[in-house]
Amino acid sequence: MAIIQRIALVLTIIGAINWGLIGFFEFDLVAYLFGGQTAIISRVIYGLVGIAGLINIALLFSSRND
Repeated sequence: MAIIQRIALVLTIIGAINWGLIGFFEFDLVAYLFGGQTAIISRVIYGLVGIAGLINIALLFSSRND
């Protein structure tokens, strides 16, 4: 697995955990750690998690050549 794929997987897992916290406890960990949902760093992290999700969609439909 390429390094970009591993990074995308880690970011997707972080995003999933954050969404779980939001769903179960109404607590946004990213916003808490980085100064709110509208803070620039929070928006960058949300964007990176979204891009990681798109990369993982591509991985889902690619053939495995290990």
